[in-house]
Amino acid sequence: MHILIGLATLVGGILFWVWRARMAANAASELADIAGTMAGAVRRFGFRRRHDMHPVDCIEDNTLAAGALTVAFLDLGTSQTDELRTKHLLALQSHFAIDKSEAEEILVMGHWMVNECNGPAPAVTRLGKRLMKLTGSHGLDAPLNVINDVASATGGLTDSQRDALHDLQRIFRR
Repeated sequence: MHILIGLATLVGGILFWVWRARMAANAASELADIAGTMAGAVRRFGFRRRHDMHPVDCIEDNTLAAGALTVAFLDLGTSQTDELRTKHLLALQSHFAIDKSEAEEILVMGHWMVNECNGPAPAVTRLGKRLMKLTGSHGLDAPLNVINDVASATGGLTDSQRDALHDLQRIFRR
């Protein structure tokens, strides 16, 4: 009897370590996918980071600046779910006239920009100023359409999002 218990324990231990190895492989695969998406986004948008400038100030693509602004703005609200992420991707595709892979790259770059700005509130201000510099006062139209589409799914804007909207209206002189 004790031999069967020992054998069952051995098989259980082997199965446990195989399962852990598979989970580690899955995690590594997901990290590689994220890194690949980030590298593709950097190439697609021609992003070049300079050591003497903030990454937001290095943005030269209007679509990237506008998309990153929507990411920062929506990060001020409720926590992101898969449903909201899908809604955000669809809104980016329809209002910016881009494909799904480019929209996903904008989301990845946008989250990275928010991280580099030390949070969504400073990122909204910094990205808003950069977008204003790149496009002028009409550059806020498409991001606001994306924000409205996604915010309608969450039940409206939060107080911090309303404050950020007032900041954006001030930056874009509206």
